[in-house]
Amino acid sequence: MEKKVASFKEYEIFMADKSCLNEIANFIVRENYSHHLSSFTEEDINKDIESVLEEEEYLYDNKSYIYIARDSFGNMIGCIRSFHWDRHKTLPIEKIYGINPLNTIHQENKYSFWHIGRFAVAKEAGISTLTLFKRLMALAVKLIVEDKYSYMIAEIDSKLLKVMKVLGFGSRQIGRSIDYLTSETVPVCSSKRGIKGFFSKYGELCKAV
Repeated sequence: MEKKVASFKEYEIFMADKSCLNEIANFIVRENYSHHLSSFTEEDINKDIESVLEEEEYLYDNKSYIYIARDSFGNMIGCIRSFHWDRHKTLPIEKIYGINPLNTIHQENKYSFWHIGRFAVAKEAGISTLTLFKRLMALAVKLIVEDKYSYMIAEIDSKLLKVMKVLGFGSRQIGRSIDYLTSETVPVCSSKRGIKGFFSKYGELCKAV
């Protein structure tokens, strides 16, 4: 089920649920391959789609927040996912990099950890992909900004990480980068203060929510 949260001239943004995970996995993997590789096989794509879907189904719970953007034809042109970590499930950052936030960031019970992931914007959407990125990211981190003691954890494409820094996003690299889903990906964390630099500038973009 999808619930509309914002409407714009070229697209609408919805909050989605578990029923959209298969579509999201397909979209994310195909966009990553399209952005970063010139040659690949359908077998490669399907293997990564299966892996992403399996991971997202494992992570999904009642504190998962998925935002997707659709054009006027109903095609997915962007997505992002945020969820509140229960401190028990194995996070992607631990599975891929061997990093446990409790050991690397904070062990105190008062701190919350939000994992941001599965961000993608359609390469050929014919819109301002930067504006859509700002809107989706603002929606995802809004939950963290509203949480008193909170940290964001994420695995971010190295090029996108540079863009986020320019946009005022303060983050700290907490491990070595590796190639994941076709691109160099960096494990990072951001405090609430680090996120506010971005959100204070672009939070208004999701005000329609």
